[in-house]
Amino acid sequence: MTIRGKAAIVGAYEHPTRKAPDKSVAQLHMECAAGALDDAGLTFADVDGYFCGGDAPGLGPLSMIEYMGLRPRHVDSTETGGSSYIIHVAHAAEAIAAGKCDIALITLAGRPRSEASSGLQPRNFGVNIPDTPFEAPYGNVTVNNYALVAARHMHEFGTTSEQLAWIKVAASHHAQHNPHAMLRDVVTVEEVVASPMISDPLHRLDCCVVSDGGGALVVARPEIARDLKRPMVVVRGAGEASKDSMGGRVDLTYSAAARSGPAAFAEAGLSPADIQYASIYDSFTITVLMQLEDLGFCEKGQGGRFVADGNLISGSGRLPFNTDGGGLCNNHPANRGGMTKVIEAVRQLRGEAHPAVQVPDCQFALAQGIGGQLGARHGSGTLILERQ
Repeated sequence: MTIRGKAAIVGAYEHPTRKAPDKSVAQLHMECAAGALDDAGLTFADVDGYFCGGDAPGLGPLSMIEYMGLRPRHVDSTETGGSSYIIHVAHAAEAIAAGKCDIALITLAGRPRSEASSGLQPRNFGVNIPDTPFEAPYGNVTVNNYALVAARHMHEFGTTSEQLAWIKVAASHHAQHNPHAMLRDVVTVEEVVASPMISDPLHRLDCCVVSDGGGALVVARPEIARDLKRPMVVVRGAGEASKDSMGGRVDLTYSAAARSGPAAFAEAGLSPADIQYASIYDSFTITVLMQLEDLGFCEKGQGGRFVADGNLISGSGRLPFNTDGGGLCNNHPANRGGMTKVIEAVRQLRGEAHPAVQVPDCQFALAQGIGGQLGARHGSGTLILERQ
């Protein structure tokens, strides 16, 4: 079943908080949901489909449905880490096309900053996970896992720390215009490379921020969307994929985006050259570079050259990206950045991004997410959106 043109994003909301010691995760979910529904001109009573990921507390969707007083006839709790919410948009479009629901609500929220959770703790998802006994003795942590990928890319293709730094520089140029961004100071390549080494070759400024907060989206049938008097942002195509360590035979030079991207472009009937704005998951600078290559914006191994010299900066670069500052500067709520990638893509297509970073006449935008460990098992979601 193709979802092209079968659903539209009618509501989008990003929670303004970056630290919420006085709020519960459920409360953040509720506030995000209320914000997105208000943006769409709808109410909780209009929702008949609900989607959430592993960040939802308690029994996930069951707990949140009760907390928010929803009465959905379709529920989806697909869990692929930070890419879940991009995949949820596609699944919501599929459900709408299949007649399972008419108005779908997708929520994300978390408090990792208040709970002092970062990428420096060992990743242990439980002893029942098949690979955990083999990885646990090495004390695998998130930043080390991504550093392995960066080191391999440098070895294979000659990528440099200075090239990776340009990704952070571009994000900082955009974040200066976002009053809610955690890091609003514009930085230089030299400052990124001079920042403390966290896990060779990744420096502190190569790493995303850790924030509380969340976001929500409302996806609806096109007929409903047209009556809401909001700019039409239609789901044009989507793809999802996974990649794992393959029993130790893993190739660190590509990500699952190499599969989800082509699938999304094929369904959309478009190519990377058609995309005017890209929201790219940016847990680390290497995450962005890998996805740009795997999505086809440049050849494999040429990512360093592609991002250099400000080519990701809105107004001057070839491919404006993460115009809200992204995870590198704005926020990374619940340690899951896929939701905010869709939200900023919607802003660009509606013409509601900050004037200093708004892409003129933006018609096609891409939102891309990675969830899990880039150097091991992870999911990838690619979403292509169109303004109509």
